[in-house]
Amino acid sequence: MSAAAARFVMDAEPGTRVVVRRRIEGGVTDAVGYLRSCDESECVVETKRGLVSIALADIVAAKEVPPPPAPRPRRRLDD
Repeated sequence: MSAAAARFVMDAEPGTRVVVRRRIEGGVTDAVGYLRSCDESECVVETKRGLVSIALADIVAAKEVPPPPAPRPRRRLDD
């Protein structure tokens, strides 16, 4: 666990867009989304795929990230 990363998540305001890197079996994975809640043992991040609960002990790194880019306009095919 990275104490600094866990502290960042605990101190961040709910609704902050974050990336949290955590240990999983066989390596690490990232959760990118909006921080929904955090307590002494875990945080919850809302990603595109749904809510992800992350044990603070599994956090390797975390930081705030900017909002996602705006959707690109559709291309028109003119005949």
